[in-house]
Amino acid sequence: MADTGEAAPDLVTVPAREGLEAVDILRLRHGVGPVLHDRECDTLGFIVPPGTAERWDLPGSACTQTFGGGRFGTQPPVTGTGWLVPPEGAVIEATEPERLRAALAEAVSMLRVVDRCT
Repeated sequence: MADTGEAAPDLVTVPAREGLEAVDILRLRHGVGPVLHDRECDTLGFIVPPGTAERWDLPGSACTQTFGGGRFGTQPPVTGTGWLVPPEGAVIEATEPERLRAALAEAVSMLRVVDRCT
């Protein structure tokens, strides 16, 4: 990430299965910010506003600070990742943490139901 003097966003990392469901939920309801995937597609990373890491406490996920400026180029800000939702395809600049938390909770609940039916 290039340093533009803006605060760097944080990154919420979740297992890919829950993350993909949450992306769909957010797209349908509120819009989703940029989302990263690791090369093995084990995890997704949601770009969230700076300061989120200080108060993030959702079990099964992690939130870390990123470094550099607040704008992304075409290359993802984390080595070994790619864009699932690139910045130019995102509806918003960063996913709002409370909406992400709610979407992840709904995704986990939905997946539990699916797992019971299989």
